[in-house]
Amino acid sequence: MNDEQPTQSGDDGGAPQATIDLRAELRDTHVAEVLDTLDRELVGLAPVKERIRQICALLIVDRVRRRLGLISEPPTLHMSFTGNAGTGKTTVALRMAEILHKLGYIRKGHLVSVTRDDLVGQYIGHTAPKTKEILKKAMGGVLFIDEAYYLYRQENERDYGQEAIEILLQVMENQREDLVVILAGYAYRMDQFFRSNPGFRSRIAHHIDFPDYADSELMAIAESMLAAQHYKFSPDGAEAFAAYITERRRQPLFSNARSVRNALDRARLRHASRYFEQDGPVRLEDLMTIDAADILSSRVFNAENSN
Repeated sequence: MNDEQPTQSGDDGGAPQATIDLRAELRDTHVAEVLDTLDRELVGLAPVKERIRQICALLIVDRVRRRLGLISEPPTLHMSFTGNAGTGKTTVALRMAEILHKLGYIRKGHLVSVTRDDLVGQYIGHTAPKTKEILKKAMGGVLFIDEAYYLYRQENERDYGQEAIEILLQVMENQREDLVVILAGYAYRMDQFFRSNPGFRSRIAHHIDFPDYADSELMAIAESMLAAQHYKFSPDGAEAFAAYITERRRQPLFSNARSVRNALDRARLRHASRYFEQDGPVRLEDLMTIDAADILSSRVFNAENSN
């Protein structure tokens, strides 16, 4: 790289100092490409994307400082992602693993995604081997623990989750230069989890909240999902799906982009059935277009409904 150029200091006669082009560092490590991919992959989430960029800035500065001999304590990289289902937490974790690898903070850049069942055994002596096996797979990369609060069940004195927690805490502290742990889940439950397990909170430097999508953002997500599969809405279909979003988010178990994906899968099912039952040939345009009829027959528009 040629981004470090000596330049004379002021009139005090001091020694030449290096200057660093931090934006060139961003380009040379190809992290900018990952950030651009994240922007394309995820609609909205401006606060999340800004926080990821801030973390990148911190790590690039730390990387340059170390290269110039300014040794300091390595930054803590364990994270907590909080938010409702379908807000992009797993996608951001994947990109975060890629960023950390490109910047040299993890060896491999892979992500291992797990839940309680992957870590906690059902009988004495089963939990430690399960947890250690997952940690072995994750070493050199990122371990993403979804719904992490299920590891701790205060109401059950004989629950084996505490054993997994103790092993995780030890590894997060002693091997933090070879493993990054991201805990994820609903905000209020994660807060309870951290209060019950202060060891986790003290080891996590970055707490990132993922907001719910606005209706307009969910509509943009739907259009993007359809386009990726060579579908599109008709004007009436788009109007019907906008109404679907408004109605669906008032109902229980709404999961943001996940609910949108599920709704589109069902709309495509109705679309295919509708044309399959018709006599005569079907136009290519018809096979690509989701119409209002494919949306409005959803149970969401029925008072007895649910999804």
